[in-house]
Amino acid sequence: MNLWLRLLWLFLTAPFRPRLAAPTDVSVLTLRVLPNDLDLSLHMNNGRYLAVMDLGRLDLLLRSGLGSAVWRNSWTPVANAAIIRFRRELRALDRFRLETRVVAWQEQAVLIEQRFVFAGGERDGQVSARALFKGALYDRKARRYVAVSEMMQEIGASIESPPLPEEFETFLAADRSMREAGRDANA
Repeated sequence: MNLWLRLLWLFLTAPFRPRLAAPTDVSVLTLRVLPNDLDLSLHMNNGRYLAVMDLGRLDLLLRSGLGSAVWRNSWTPVANAAIIRFRRELRALDRFRLETRVVAWQEQAVLIEQRFVFAGGERDGQVSARALFKGALYDRKARRYVAVSEMMQEIGASIESPPLPEEFETFLAADRSMREAGRDANA
């Protein structure tokens, strides 16, 4: 996380923004492309998209009430896999919304969609980039991943995962393939 001022802003404002009913509500952060977000082509650097996505997931965590359980239990958010598709460039000072929503979950992993959407101007509402993300919480003390059922219990939710969209099934298959290939390479 190399967005210290945005991170500070997120922590300071989260308590004053409406609580999110996870896992169904969507986190929406309205941001602007700053000069330090740019690459040599003068558009937002592809690595910066991934860093900004951290903010959306953190906002979801904090405003859903799960953040206090993470802190209390010394859990660590972990990124397991991500894929992003760039559609339209974000240029200097463009305003955009980062929309973060939980799509489904498995025993120990949460599957999230994140979208960068232009906020204002002639491209208002157009999608700049869309990402699929697989993440989890890791319990350092117990040296295990936290079960999603335990996370749901912490926020008072008892809901079954929606069916997995086909694109997420493909994403997870690619993730499994890469994980297995990595194991073979280390053998």
